[in-house]
Amino acid sequence: MRTLNAALPTHAGGPVRVEGWVHRRRTFADRTFLVLRDRSGLSQTVVTDGAARRQIAALPEETVVRVEGTATANSRAPGGVEVTAPVITALSPPAAPSPLELWRPELDASLPTLLDHGALSWRHPAQNAVWQVAAASLRGFRRTLDAAGFTEIATPKVTATATESGAGVFAVDWFGRPAFLAQSPQFSKQALVGVFERVYETGPVFRAEPHDTVRHLAQYTSLDVELGFIDDHRDVLAVLREVLAGMVGAVGELTGTSPAGLDLPVVPEEVPVVHFSEALRLVGASPDEPDLAPEHERALSRWAVQEHGSEFLAVEGYPSAKRPFYTHPQPGDPRWTNSFDLLFRGLELVTGGQRLHEHAAYVRALTERGMDPEDYRGYLDTFSHGMPPHGGFALGLERWVARLTGLDNIRRSTLFPRDLHRLTP
Repeated sequence: MRTLNAALPTHAGGPVRVEGWVHRRRTFADRTFLVLRDRSGLSQTVVTDGAARRQIAALPEETVVRVEGTATANSRAPGGVEVTAPVITALSPPAAPSPLELWRPELDASLPTLLDHGALSWRHPAQNAVWQVAAASLRGFRRTLDAAGFTEIATPKVTATATESGAGVFAVDWFGRPAFLAQSPQFSKQALVGVFERVYETGPVFRAEPHDTVRHLAQYTSLDVELGFIDDHRDVLAVLREVLAGMVGAVGELTGTSPAGLDLPVVPEEVPVVHFSEALRLVGASPDEPDLAPEHERALSRWAVQEHGSEFLAVEGYPSAKRPFYTHPQPGDPRWTNSFDLLFRGLELVTGGQRLHEHAAYVRALTERGMDPEDYRGYLDTFSHGMPPHGGFALGLERWVARLTGLDNIRRSTLFPRDLHRLTP
């Protein structure tokens, strides 16, 4: 039976079989050290037999092997145990020369090189640890919402209409009919609030926007939540707060698989909130600005830390002109909306808010924007059959991970990024 490297200390003194990739070979006059990598970490095998040493010399880094031997205590070995008296079996042909030196503590390669060889670069322990943060975040997201009575859903990624005004769409040929890659699951998740009341989804969304920045992707993973029977957007924000706490908690449970120096935030019991109009005043922007610029987001985040001791800040009340037609207006002043963006460490991370839930309100909102309600008949029909007041949010996984791990480019937190220039690997 296979023993993972991390479990070797529990087998000290007994026979073991470890399997993985040749991570590094270190040759000395009388022995060779074979460092083996598996999903749990590294192990060390000591080889003194001449034939076995010659065998290792012919097995380059990244060759897959099996090592059978004795787990022997050695305080200088990884985990305090090494494998001795080994029998080594190659489980793959000798690996081709790698364009990356995966045995080094840090990958000394340009971002394009890392992305071009993504299937290899993610093998590096430091790279791998970044995705472990993403996977833990997904576990925390699901675990929190499952416990709160949400139902996980799976919605179509090909749609008949655009869902996000102002965002570009990728057109596709759907058996001779025009269709689009989904910009979000917005319409579907709203409809399913009428079925399950509380729903969530994790999945890809697509934005045909020619951004070439460190914070944008053409395809990213959206963590979407929608819930019914709310009073306003503050109820949505309260759920978002619980989700963030659950995600941070799940990342905190990682042991030995998280990036070195990972700086986990403290999620406050109540996320501080500032109105959009006040946010503009705080950053010295014109009161007529329709949106926050990146430098405004950074300044507001610094303000939140100074004034509230929080790395999270919700900016509520965005102008109606900058929000999709389905966004609920702010009662008493329809210039603003019952919506918010959540800023985290100087960057917009989440967009959310309360939605319209009455059919007549949708027809009115579309007409006022010069849009034809008939184009949205299938979507609007849902609201003719009794929909509760509801709202939701969407969180970008890659932005979250990049911010959490201190990466300088969102592509470094994406397994195989798709952007303006990249369709492979």
